[in-house]
Amino acid sequence: MTTRDVQDATGATAHIVPPGTAEHVPLPHGGAFELLADAGDTGGALGVNRLTLGEGADGARPHHHSRSTELFYVLDGVVEFLVGGGGTTTVARGGLVVVPPGTPHAFGAAAGATADLLAVLTPGVDRFGYFRALGRIQHGLDTFESLLPEQDRYDVHFLGGTVAADWDSARARARTGRAPSR
Repeated sequence: MTTRDVQDATGATAHIVPPGTAEHVPLPHGGAFELLADAGDTGGALGVNRLTLGEGADGARPHHHSRSTELFYVLDGVVEFLVGGGGTTTVARGGLVVVPPGTPHAFGAAAGATADLLAVLTPGVDRFGYFRALGRIQHGLDTFESLLPEQDRYDVHFLGGTVAADWDSARARARTGRAPSR
């Protein structure tokens, strides 16, 4: 059985993704995206993907969404989150993080841990192209700069300055147990 849409008598359409049929975008160190539902599959209601990260691997650098709320459910492992300006928070299996529009956030697998996340964005934005681009970037087939002109299209607005520097410093400390050298 493959991914399919089923319409009922009222005209509503259900999107069905049987196990093993989602598009798989491999990432280095054993990680991957499973692309489950894009906005176009759900009438714009939401987008859903599953992200697995290898031990201590970065997930997303600091960014915000101007139009959408993002929900993360930790299926397994331990994830380090930056949400807003309050430092980092560690969330283990069974934990939930909901990030409202405009809130800076970033995440990655905690030091010494892997991570398995279900991510839901609502309202949905067609972002499968974004996840495919991230896969190419992670494998050195494209550059991060290639995503910068696409920030509005994917509603992923990358942050620099203090937020990014603080996140980079926190991730370096988590991996090495000390602050990075500058």
